[in-house]
Amino acid sequence: MSKIKKFFSRKKEEAAAFKLKLTGSGMGTGHKLNSPKQEAPSSSSRQKKYEAYVPPKRNEISNEARAAASAALARIDKKTSREFNTSLSAVKAQAKRELEAERRQKEEAVGTASSISTSTSASGGDTRNLACEGVFFRCPLISEEILPKSAWKARIKEFLYQQLESDRGLTACLIIHNCNVKEKADECIATLIRYLENLIKNPEEEKFCKIRMSNKIFSEKVRYVEGALDVLQAAGFTEVQIDDEPFLLWTKEQTEKDLDLPTLVEALKNSETIPLELDRNIKVLLPSQARRVVLPDEFYRLAPEEIKKEQQLRTEAIAQSQMLRTKAMREREEQRNLRMYRYALVRVKFPNGLFIQGTFNVYEKIADVFEFVQSCLADESLDFSLVATSDGKLGEEDLEKTLFDYKLIPNSLLLFSANEVPAPVQADMNYLKEDLLMLVQAM
Repeated sequence: MSKIKKFFSRKKEEAAAFKLKLTGSGMGTGHKLNSPKQEAPSSSSRQKKYEAYVPPKRNEISNEARAAASAALARIDKKTSREFNTSLSAVKAQAKRELEAERRQKEEAVGTASSISTSTSASGGDTRNLACEGVFFRCPLISEEILPKSAWKARIKEFLYQQLESDRGLTACLIIHNCNVKEKADECIATLIRYLENLIKNPEEEKFCKIRMSNKIFSEKVRYVEGALDVLQAAGFTEVQIDDEPFLLWTKEQTEKDLDLPTLVEALKNSETIPLELDRNIKVLLPSQARRVVLPDEFYRLAPEEIKKEQQLRTEAIAQSQMLRTKAMREREEQRNLRMYRYALVRVKFPNGLFIQGTFNVYEKIADVFEFVQSCLADESLDFSLVATSDGKLGEEDLEKTLFDYKLIPNSLLLFSANEVPAPVQADMNYLKEDLLMLVQAM
């Protein structure tokens, strides 16, 4: 079965499962309103085993690229004799040294802003943007590549046009959704469904068997939409000249093999944008590398220029009003600021000084953060807590809240604590899988 057919088959199964749930088969047992409330299961939802983190597959590099990389490493070796060691002991030692240095800096700075800035610059911290180079996605339907959304848009279009020869009708339905503006795609699909349903009901009626290509509705809503003519071709329409005017004429014999009109109508109704899965873009950072947080433009719903202009207008409005803002006004202002972000960068600091970070959608749940952390642990059965630096420990009652609800956006720091493990022991424990330690970047 081709990838396109698998996509629609899965959509059909999901629709059937949803319908079954609505009929009551999957809704669970009912109870009387005046009956005693049943106790919730005592087991924590985050105690279950989660799938271990697997580093993403990378494209195999060519021999030329290997040679270039070796040459670059050789040049770096000439500049510095100290090679960064990613072994467990070396990483722990480096993190411990940096924590000690950071503690000394705080003691020497005496809390003054000038002293802090001087000590930070003198520490030789990493100036690279280790926070996040961008927002990346996977597309399981196509491949295991990890790409930005803009790159996936071109990749999806290329993939779909490659499938046209084998599954023209079903593929064309997806092309309409994925290669056009949503408004145009919706109008086109509605018009195509009307054409095909008229044919299904009245296959012998001549007026439904031909479409004048100069017709206003056809020209505005169908003709120039990517994938639309391919759908009609798969349905059995061919272009002909009638009285020196172009028409699309339908004959049953021209319908694509193994495809009928009801199936094509169903495909048009069920087609959608091919989903992308947000990649966590996981990083493991040393304390000195976790100081800077520079978020890329993809984290924002608005363009940087629009954000700057909006903030300037708000500042001017507040200055002109010269009035005290009520609590409700401040909360509305905060909500507007939070809605500017699409994604959130979450960092988790371990007692041994190392950080892990991942990218989340702002509407993902706190439970997803626990799952992410647990999947990175060398011992996934370890009982642990996460503490938000501003709101305290995240409890069981918070698991269903979103990052937006908890205001953990656009970036946040959570502190990791191993439950029932003494604090002095926690500082020397190794928490992360050895494969993840390889992600620690050299200074």
